[in-house]
Amino acid sequence: MPTQAPALVLLARQLGEHSLAWFACGLALSVLGAGMVCRALQQRRARTTSTEEPDEPRLAVALAMGFLSILGAASLVAYIASKLGDGRLLGLADQALADAVGEHVPWAVLVMFSWLTHLGDAELLAPVCLVVALLLWRKAHHGLALGWVVALGGIVLLNPALKHIFARARPLHDHGLAMETSFSFPSGHSAGAIVSYGMLLYLALRLLPARWHVPAAMATAAAIVTIACSRVFLQVHFASDVAAGLLTGLAWLLVCVGSLEYARHRSRRRLRP
Repeated sequence: MPTQAPALVLLARQLGEHSLAWFACGLALSVLGAGMVCRALQQRRARTTSTEEPDEPRLAVALAMGFLSILGAASLVAYIASKLGDGRLLGLADQALADAVGEHVPWAVLVMFSWLTHLGDAELLAPVCLVVALLLWRKAHHGLALGWVVALGGIVLLNPALKHIFARARPLHDHGLAMETSFSFPSGHSAGAIVSYGMLLYLALRLLPARWHVPAAMATAAAIVTIACSRVFLQVHFASDVAAGLLTGLAWLLVCVGSLEYARHRSRRRLRP
């Protein structure tokens, strides 16, 4: 890499050379952060009396903010896409990071990520979606079952549509541990992971005893970060693909969770004498 290269490209190269250390730090911070946030929300909920439920205007604003997050994510994804392509700065940084990862990550680590990345495979998540939906329906959680199916089904439709709009080629690699034939931008595994595991966390917070909430939040953060980073380590996605996938998945997740919370609040109001 010549010293005249832009600073962002040089930074990407440095990140790639020390990618395992950065991954470990990011994973630890994400897991601890998720646990701390969940614990703080538990303590806040414990201080709130049962009569202090959010009023309808506040919930409506929260739901509107969820839909605005879709627009914000779309704008960011479009901005990222505008900086890609032949000779563009972000594309050069993407390639520098991918090259450095390919040169410095040991084979054994690549094999490990080739197994972990399957946690975000559609072939795994589709049966999970069906089983969870049936269990929720059997327990009479019909609204949650519908929300769960809509959330996962929505991202299954959204991500391929975006891939065909941007039609970005995937990075090249020769390790043979992971092969993908679809377009690269945005990452379907990243979007699917944040929606599916995020919804599982939401269901856990709604249905499981409080003692399981913090471990569930930490496990969710670990799964999402690991799946997303595995795509870069395996060089089946550029880093910007993963960022765009996480953005679109998070926006859709917020809309789904906000809609379910709004529906729950309306249902409670109707049942009150």
